[in-house]
Amino acid sequence: MASDMPYRPLGSTGEKVSAVGIGGWHLGLKHVDEKLAIQIVRAAIDRGINFLDNSWDYNEGASEIRMGKALTGGYRNKAFVMTKIDGRSKKEAARQLDESLKRLQTDRIDLLQHHEVIRYEDPNRIFDVEGANVALLEAQKAGKIRYIGFTGHKDPQIHLHTLDVAKAHGFKFDAVQMPLNVMDAHYRSFAMEVLPRLVDEKIGILGMKSMANGAILKSGTVSPIECLHYAMSLPTSVVITGIESMEILDQAFEAARSFHPLSDQEILTLCAKTATKGSRGEFELFKTTSLFDATATNPSWLGEEPKRLQDMVFA
Repeated sequence: MASDMPYRPLGSTGEKVSAVGIGGWHLGLKHVDEKLAIQIVRAAIDRGINFLDNSWDYNEGASEIRMGKALTGGYRNKAFVMTKIDGRSKKEAARQLDESLKRLQTDRIDLLQHHEVIRYEDPNRIFDVEGANVALLEAQKAGKIRYIGFTGHKDPQIHLHTLDVAKAHGFKFDAVQMPLNVMDAHYRSFAMEVLPRLVDEKIGILGMKSMANGAILKSGTVSPIECLHYAMSLPTSVVITGIESMEILDQAFEAARSFHPLSDQEILTLCAKTATKGSRGEFELFKTTSLFDATATNPSWLGEEPKRLQDMVFA
């Protein structure tokens, strides 16, 4: 029942989003057929999940296409749709946004995020006078998008740097997405370093990788429900989780139904269970390897460097 799902404020936007959200990447996996993906999205919405995550680059567009089909028949107006673009230039960001709108079969995206901000140069490109945020602000003015955020999974210091660069340009993000899980506290901790600032600035907090795509479960230290309850006990607006079967969807709703904010002692107990195996980041491969860095293997997605800078260097 929808009443089993808690809803939380998305920063200072005035929006209320479900405490658990559907991750879009899993919807386009090869072992998940289109019919099942559509069934997952619609069942999630029917049962009370309203936050849908996606990205322009997920599964060569299949994730957005499938979600777009799921949102027909009246479902679009029941959902808060978020997707992401990789383009760092104004031109490439605008192109990717328009492609996402077509795939999702909608004339507006509720939250559009700069995806995979994992390099110190990324925010400078995004906020350049020829950069991606110019395209997003124009799209926002045109009604194509409502809110703007950014995501990253590599290092909390890059998140803080991105917030600083945005502030220097007179811009405040509506939402920020980052890994938040039971091992994060022990290695390059987003929870310790980034969360306090987002709470202070009333920016919506999107938690991801609560199970690190299953890697944390393979550590043998915690259960899926414990992973979700931990992330939900942080000051998150929504915890985005990958769902590739109806059974895993049921698991997400069971986590919502049985959720109570963990006490300080319960959090300490979970962190103690994961301290040894979480101390080197070996179960958070998105921090310690390039395996999750899609833009590193597809640099063309980012678009060209600003022409004025190229002229400065190569003239």
